Amino acid sequence: MTDDLLEESTFVLPEGYQQMNWHRGFGRQMGPLYEKINDDGSYVRGFIVEEHHVNGMGNCHGGMLMAFADVAFGHVISIQAHKYWVTVRLLTDFLSGAKLGEWVEGTGEIIGVEDDFYTVQGRIWCGERTLLTGSAVFKALGDRPALEGVKA
Repeated sequence: MTDDLLEESTFVLPEGYQQMNWHRGFGRQMGPLYEKINDDGSYVRGFIVEEHHVNGMGNCHGGMLMAFADVAFGHVISIQAHKYWVTVRLLTDFLSGAKLGEWVEGTGEIIGVEDDFYTVQGRIWCGERTLLTGSAVFKALGDRPALEGVKA
């Protein structure tokens, strides 16, 4: 018996993505996560649905999709406003599911700012299928350095 991956079960990372450097805390538990930052400053985050992401029916667990939505939606504040942030509210609507082995992506956009509160809307998808849409409110905690390689 072997634990080696068969060639047909290995994952090929989509072009432009890099693994996020999250090796501690919750990011390590939910990962690995990947991101692609485009020349225009927009971004997409992604992950491959692995065994530790699924529920008993082999679907990506809703809690995983919500946690991913949180880090996918909120990242727009890091990129565009150069702020650290915490989540105040996250509202999601589940529209479809993702199966073990599928590639899931997500992003967010700022739709409002008042004082230190940012309202963001976002989308999580798998191929042409929207899995989740949502909105969130994040509180900015302070300035952070501009992310390397990202144009403001």
